[in-house]
Amino acid sequence: MINLHDKTFEPFISSDEIDFAIKNMAKQMDDDFFDEVPVFVGVLNGSFMVLSDLMKQYRGMCEVSFVKMASYEGTSSTNDVKQLIGLNQDLEGRTVVVVEDIVDTGNTIEELKAIFKQKKVKHLKIATLFFKPEAYKKDIKIDYIGIRIPNKFIVGFGLDYDGLGRNLADVYQLAQ
Repeated sequence: MINLHDKTFEPFISSDEIDFAIKNMAKQMDDDFFDEVPVFVGVLNGSFMVLSDLMKQYRGMCEVSFVKMASYEGTSSTNDVKQLIGLNQDLEGRTVVVVEDIVDTGNTIEELKAIFKQKKVKHLKIATLFFKPEAYKKDIKIDYIGIRIPNKFIVGFGLDYDGLGRNLADVYQLAQ
């Protein structure tokens, strides 16, 4: 058990399980992008650990960039996604892989899809380490899913609770 601010969290997913999931995602991407140079776009702050480990496993040539989006306050989504830091490079005609730490409602993915449509990308692929199918409310395909999880609040491996917990190698869920 760990305590972050006023909440207690219990162990949920080990770093070994996370490593295995990321290796599998990288292998799928290696197969899909063997003949092109995709642009991997990490969604900050949460995706920094996912994208770092994914890039260590991905064997093809690629470019890496980041966007910063925000939609959470405390332990619940505000359902109001705000783009904070955007992309500066030309992506027209390129394949873009958005890399998320977690996809729950899909609001951020929906906003990103609209942003990248305006940038005239050739293909937009969505990758997430954690996916909450019970919470997902969109019709946008998630192309690469590391681990499907129940609709519980989690911290660790890039995910935080009001700023704490991002640096944890394992993932913890909110204790009952």
